[in-house]
Amino acid sequence: MPDPMPTQWSAARREILRAGLAAAVAALLQRPAQAQTQAPLLTRPVPATGVRLPIVGIGTNRFRSGDPAHVARLRDTLASFARLGGKVIDTAPAYGDSERVIGAILGQTGLREQLFLATKLDRDSIADGRQRLAASFAALATPRLDLVQLHSLRGADTLLPLLREQQAAGNIRHIGVTTSSSGQYAELEAIMRRERLDFIQLDYAVGNRGAADRLLPLAAERGMAVLVNLPFGRGTQFRAVGGRPLPDWAAEIDCSSWAQVFLKYVLSHPAVTCAIPGSTQVAHVEDNLGAARGRLPDAALRQTIAAYFDAIADS
Repeated sequence: MPDPMPTQWSAARREILRAGLAAAVAALLQRPAQAQTQAPLLTRPVPATGVRLPIVGIGTNRFRSGDPAHVARLRDTLASFARLGGKVIDTAPAYGDSERVIGAILGQTGLREQLFLATKLDRDSIADGRQRLAASFAALATPRLDLVQLHSLRGADTLLPLLREQQAAGNIRHIGVTTSSSGQYAELEAIMRRERLDFIQLDYAVGNRGAADRLLPLAAERGMAVLVNLPFGRGTQFRAVGGRPLPDWAAEIDCSSWAQVFLKYVLSHPAVTCAIPGSTQVAHVEDNLGAARGRLPDAALRQTIAAYFDAIADS
């Protein structure tokens, strides 16, 4: 469940990137050599299996078919993501023809084995779920999926046995559930307490910290990996910072953009396994993956970042 990327949000991010170019260059010159592109991506393990994943992935809600230039851009975006060390790709059959587009790109580029491919299931009955899952395997052109999640908790009472059956057969490596709404937090918490899950996926951002109250600590307690969707707060955080330069403390965590600040705040929570910002452009992938390198905020700096954002959001 990635951040949507409306035109005004993309435009705001481009303006922020341009406005901060000089500061970014200066920050890069001041950083330790290992802090940015020279350093490997930071990884965290999936508690259930020990698989290590880079802490920044990619959401693909806007990976839709289009004219050849658009599809070529998507192909370049995924190729750059993999080249830079990214692994986690999150999609869903509800994202238009995203699965089919991704399957075609992976077939053309031969990247499938380098990646951790996650999709979702959005049906209620076993029969419908089985049919929908078969369609996802076909669209993604793969015999095995790394993660299948119940989309927005749909089918949580009926379809977890199907996912476990497929997991036992070796067709699915991990299973989980997702939400992107605080209105589902109570239901998600109940599911987490009664079920054994490999993953949960939820919304969390510096401007949307509700999941940190109960859900993130519970995930750590229950040994569940956490994917974070909407780490940019549906674009509201970019609009809030506008053209402001990065504060001095951004250099302490090797950030050269607001996107990296927002992501590093999310990633510095110890329960978070991987953030999956939506990306359809190479420049955004490069920028986002920068947040998976260098230093992360400690507890004190997390408080500073939250207070800074709250102050400008309320101004």
